[in-house]
Amino acid sequence: MKVIVNLDVCDAHAACVLEAPDVFELGDDDDVVTLLQPEPSEDLRKQVVRAAESCPVQAIEIED
Repeated sequence: MKVIVNLDVCDAHAACVLEAPDVFELGDDDDVVTLLQPEPSEDLRKQVVRAAESCPVQAIEIED
């Protein structure tokens, strides 16, 4: 699985950080999300899917 965050759309609501803290974190300036694992393991899939679904601006894409 590959995770893509559209930083042009991301408003740093941090919903993804709450759902998948091993994959996402807020950057130092708290205005964008940092992708910690662009290709997380399958055991994190449910968390990543919930993170993408919880993003209010739909800035997260998951590719298989």
